[in-house]
Amino acid sequence: MTSDEDSVRGCPKEIPHNEKLLSLKYESLDYDNSENQLFLEEERRMSFLGFKCLEISRWVICGLIGFLTGLIACCIDIAVENLAGVKYYVVKQNIEKFTEVGGLSISLILWAVLNSAFVMVGAVIVAFFEPGAAGSGIPQIKCYLNGVKIPRVVRLKEGPMIHSGAVVAAGVSQGRSTSLKKDFKIFEYFRRDTEKRDFVSAGAAAGVSAAFGAPVGGVLFSLEEGASFWNQMLTWRIFFASMISTFTLNFFLSIYNNKPGDLSSPGLINFGRFESDVSSVAYNLYEIPLFIVMGAAGKSPLLFLDFSTLLLVNYGAILKCVCVCVLRYVHRPCLQVMEAMLVAAVTATVSFAMIYFSNDCQPLGPDQSEDYPLQLFCADGEYNSMATAFFNTPERSVRSLFHNPPGSYNPLTLSLFTLTYFFLACWTYGLTVSAGVFIPSLLIGAAWGRLFGILLAAITPNGSVWAVPGKYALMGAAAQLGGIVRMTLSLTVITTVYTVLIIVIHLVVPQGLYDIHIKLQSVPFLHLEAPATSHWLTAREVMGAPVTCFNRIEKVGTIVDVLSNTSTNHNGFPVVVPVAICGLILRSQLIVLLKHKVFVELARSRLTQRKLQLKDFRDAYPRFPPIQSIHVSQDERECMMDLTEFMNPTPYTVPQETSLPRVFKLFRALGLRHLVVVDSENRVVGLVTRKDLARYHLGKHGLEEMQLAQT
Repeated sequence: MTSDEDSVRGCPKEIPHNEKLLSLKYESLDYDNSENQLFLEEERRMSFLGFKCLEISRWVICGLIGFLTGLIACCIDIAVENLAGVKYYVVKQNIEKFTEVGGLSISLILWAVLNSAFVMVGAVIVAFFEPGAAGSGIPQIKCYLNGVKIPRVVRLKEGPMIHSGAVVAAGVSQGRSTSLKKDFKIFEYFRRDTEKRDFVSAGAAAGVSAAFGAPVGGVLFSLEEGASFWNQMLTWRIFFASMISTFTLNFFLSIYNNKPGDLSSPGLINFGRFESDVSSVAYNLYEIPLFIVMGAAGKSPLLFLDFSTLLLVNYGAILKCVCVCVLRYVHRPCLQVMEAMLVAAVTATVSFAMIYFSNDCQPLGPDQSEDYPLQLFCADGEYNSMATAFFNTPERSVRSLFHNPPGSYNPLTLSLFTLTYFFLACWTYGLTVSAGVFIPSLLIGAAWGRLFGILLAAITPNGSVWAVPGKYALMGAAAQLGGIVRMTLSLTVITTVYTVLIIVIHLVVPQGLYDIHIKLQSVPFLHLEAPATSHWLTAREVMGAPVTCFNRIEKVGTIVDVLSNTSTNHNGFPVVVPVAICGLILRSQLIVLLKHKVFVELARSRLTQRKLQLKDFRDAYPRFPPIQSIHVSQDERECMMDLTEFMNPTPYTVPQETSLPRVFKLFRALGLRHLVVVDSENRVVGLVTRKDLARYHLGKHGLEEMQLAQT
């Protein structure tokens, strides 16, 4: 609820703000429980044993979330292993065949066709059935954990593991699937934003745990995105879901690999182990400045991203600029699928060309771990080193960069691979497929990190002793990933990398790619803290006014007219008696009341009318019907509605002189959706929402400009 004009005594007539943050697509979650009479009566009727059963149910649900997420991860791992194995085996056999007799163009076409075929399947599902599944899903999950209701974010869909875990959690915790229109009539108590968001946190953590074999990393990922909502018991439940997810994945993979009981598989992404008894991961004091430089270098892609954010996030750097006249029409599903297939074919073509023209031949020894070594034009007993990077799954390429012995790559190969793969990754990000930049970032960083280690070994005395290429590949991977996604806490555990590097990344990277993506989508995302120089602002400057209020006993026609007003589309309404605030009621609650005809006159005439219960509100959650679908006759418009029993009689309020940082802390710490601003006589003068805070969250530069304008 925001006013068109803000007039503040002693302040500028209008405070500068970013209007794009006020997107009508996004609303806040109702994380704070509405403690109305229905809620309190239900809680008071519940015995101590009933509360214990609810707590046990929460643990059971978290266990189910972990189990199903791990099972999905197992299926993905088996499918990827087999499909990738078939693709690379067929292409490898074809290349070896035509290297001798000529006609390698056929091998190129085969590679491009296989790439395009796999991509087409994923793109068709996203473009035609669920566009919300495009990308990694991490920005959307970050927003959901932040308290923003993203449309269709946890609907049944395909997606990477973090998104998949969140979708599983949203479905299991509600005991029904709104996508499949199936209600199992279980876990009905948890059908509200308060509980659902906690379970989605557990699902996202379980997804991280299944992907990387890092349960603590999963917990930290959810902690980074929603720390202010947490409590100790919730943390343990999320950790439990993460552990179950990792165990389930390991257990079923051990059966699949004919090693029942072998639970050593770390996760979907296995980068191998560094030997702890050699200098592969040991480091010296004089290497710390080098790690700091590498951490700062991980920011460099974001500098490029900041320069051309729109280009990179949508279709990729230079190519988007050249083809903007064509690609601006890529909003139709068929064209989106064709674009994804084009990128897949071009990627195969570029990879083939890089391998074809590379003369980096390395001896194929017993300590090499290549799964699909290509000889091509190399001598017998040698393999093409460029093919190790390109002709492999990204996970295996990262593993080879980490663990292959020194001399496995020459600097020119790594340089060309880094530049080429970077631009291909930029172009790929934003396609209509379920894919992100997590593993590509690790691969790019591992390549330039290994290159950095090779150069150090060449130019420094005794560099070959301490500048181990694999160690610097690990540091480069962490620096690159941290610089792009800026998930510092979970990254420390996921990559098991040195803390000093993560600290540097946190200091030099103000925002990651996901933050840029969120900003481009105009999501009212709230950061942990208010701007450092915002104490001179008060609730009076940021609140929306005038506020639409209802009387405790209100005319039905008035309620219908207010809810039908598309120009405001408010979601929360203070209730006043006669002018002082006595409660707050939500749009969703009013719609349920109108649907069930909870009118004063009808209640008097129908002695047998069933009393409305919380179950009626939970059954309508989360897709409350629009006001246009509620039929109210002309006679019913003249009826009265008593809001006493259904409103929240104790909404959070602040005086209008409350500072902006204090308002911000209340919103973040309590997960509020509405904060009522009152005067000295407890009269409603304004209402603060998430969008109001996001609108005025300018950062120190914007506030400094405002202060300079005043002086």
